Amino acid sequence: MAMTGEAGISEVALDELKTGFRGEIVTRSDDGYDQHRTVWNGSIDRRPAVIARCIGVADVMAAVRFGRATGLAVAVRSGGHSFPGLSVCDDGFVIDLSLMRGIRVDPDARTARVQAGVTLGELDRETQAFGMAVPAGIVTTTGVAGLTLGGGIGWLTRKFGLTIDQLLSVDMVTATGDFVKASATENADLFWGIRGGGGNFGIVTEFEFRLNLVGPEVLAGAILWPMSESPKLMRFYRDWISDAPNDLTTIVVHRKAPALPVIPEELHGAPVVAVAACWAGDIEEGERVLRPLKQFGQPVLDVCVPKPFVTHQSMFDPSFQRGWHYYFRSCDIASVSDAVMDVGLKYGEAIQSPITSFAMFQLGGAMRDVGDDETAFNGRGSGHTVNINGNATTPDAFPSERDWVRSFWSELEPHNVGAYVNFLMDEGEDRVRRSYGPEKYRRLQQLKRHWDPDNFFRLNQNIPPA
Repeated sequence: MAMTGEAGISEVALDELKTGFRGEIVTRSDDGYDQHRTVWNGSIDRRPAVIARCIGVADVMAAVRFGRATGLAVAVRSGGHSFPGLSVCDDGFVIDLSLMRGIRVDPDARTARVQAGVTLGELDRETQAFGMAVPAGIVTTTGVAGLTLGGGIGWLTRKFGLTIDQLLSVDMVTATGDFVKASATENADLFWGIRGGGGNFGIVTEFEFRLNLVGPEVLAGAILWPMSESPKLMRFYRDWISDAPNDLTTIVVHRKAPALPVIPEELHGAPVVAVAACWAGDIEEGERVLRPLKQFGQPVLDVCVPKPFVTHQSMFDPSFQRGWHYYFRSCDIASVSDAVMDVGLKYGEAIQSPITSFAMFQLGGAMRDVGDDETAFNGRGSGHTVNINGNATTPDAFPSERDWVRSFWSELEPHNVGAYVNFLMDEGEDRVRRSYGPEKYRRLQQLKRHWDPDNFFRLNQNIPPA
């Protein structure tokens, strides 16, 4: 039998996949292969045997059946922002949904139907045209699908909850290549599992979200101080957020000030601590609430002003560009204790790369209004989630940034009360298990046994079947 590529796929099987396939099948010999095999994280360099670029549900169903028939390892790519590189594999098969970019907003029902290849920026653009939004993420190039399936933390979390808390239903292709729906009333156990359980149970091809009235103008942006002021600022910040209204979400970032037009040139490269805020309520009330923060100490820059929500959503985009080298580690913490502050300042002062940083996401608010047992997501009671980013623009500078992350995380680990699964690297089964806790993990394993007993969908934050 004629074979193609290093993975030994029969040409007959490949021809059968191409028959009736509306999208594009890409192999190593095709033009554009290198373009389509690369992912957002430049430190990931993998060479799949075949890439199926789907443009509809029928394509996805055919791709899953091809994957099963060939026995290849299968990776699923939606927005392609998986920084552990789980959306691509060596010598395997990539089911790529990035061409599936449809969005349909129903402003009267306040819902949106969103295909799996859509990015956050695309979703915001369509929903904000009607003064609405789905709370989702902080970088506009992030894929909606992966972010949602892991939970979805962003600028509107404290006001409206997680992204999964807006989810009304999904369309999904199972490990057998069949089509199913899941909602609170149809395949309810599956609906519970996908809200936090990632891509373990199938390929979600479309999401139906509840929309929330937002903006279009919010009071948002960053306030910067010299990093040497971090101990005083963090103690003030801890007290200030203790009774913060749900309209406010903040992220504290330690880094070198980036060379952006909005930042004065004399600050470029200076070590700073920033409190980035988003007030999604009445602007005048937000100015009153934020005034004590703005007046604390002597900020070197304050760009927290009224602006369109879509403008604020892209604030961090320049710091997370496609093709750079990224290594993240993360954990949830109960509070910003003095010990956590000491570890943070120690590693903040040691930052070398102009794009390395660590961020503390303020949690609480509306995300706690949903019962902990209502979704697979774990960590609704955490105070903050900490994301440590060791990033480099070139490969030769990457190892030292990765080492910095690992050392930082090791010292922070004693304060760990959980983990946000979307911020995990490829850290192994035990880390995934701990992220969900024993009871939820057992329930997820039972779901996996029902929907994917062969662990066909295993290139993810994997939950093996019970």
